[in-house]
Amino acid sequence: MCQQEFACAEDPFNAAKLLESQLPFHELANIEVIEDGQHRGHGRPGKDSQPTLISHIQAEILPKETAITIATEQAGRFILATNILDADKLSNEDVLPEYKAQQSTDRGFRFLKDPLFFTSTVFLNSRKRVAALAIVMGLCFLVYSLGKRALRQYLKRGSQTIQNQLGKPTATPTLRWVFQCFMSIDLLTFASLKQISNLSEQRRLILQFFGAPCGKYYLLC
Repeated sequence: MCQQEFACAEDPFNAAKLLESQLPFHELANIEVIEDGQHRGHGRPGKDSQPTLISHIQAEILPKETAITIATEQAGRFILATNILDADKLSNEDVLPEYKAQQSTDRGFRFLKDPLFFTSTVFLNSRKRVAALAIVMGLCFLVYSLGKRALRQYLKRGSQTIQNQLGKPTATPTLRWVFQCFMSIDLLTFASLKQISNLSEQRRLILQFFGAPCGKYYLLC
């Protein structure tokens, strides 16, 4: 706005008022109008040429502390409701941590809705089968969560990491990425001998964290 030119001294003040009305949390202070004469046109001005009076505005932008405080208090206030009224089971201080802990559950059900599970392609014509599918999906999510938790605990306990999708070390991998790492492994059978192909060092390291029962599937035990 300071670069804008005005033809008279009143226009800058009107423009400043309009700008200030659009700023909910700031105000203009120390408004000053500077008048300067400029020659219009190209080239060197003639002897009889009179400069045109141009006005510019200068001002400072200051925060409205009261408006900012009110907006901050309103943005920081929200309601959490629960049907557990017994303070011994769930105190007021524990409501917020429990609420935040639901995010991991929500992310897990988003994982179950992924197109890789093909859930949207399954048609069920009875409520009982829909309920049964929901139970199966819940059990799948339970096993998935336990596997991810176990893997991360082993990595944290041993201060170790594995590579993520970008090839960078991470101690908090997702089990979905681990599943994708094992998609290119095949079982080869020749003359009654079985061998696992493409079992890299990275995959052997991951299998160590899941214990002997999981290693049996890859002929490691």
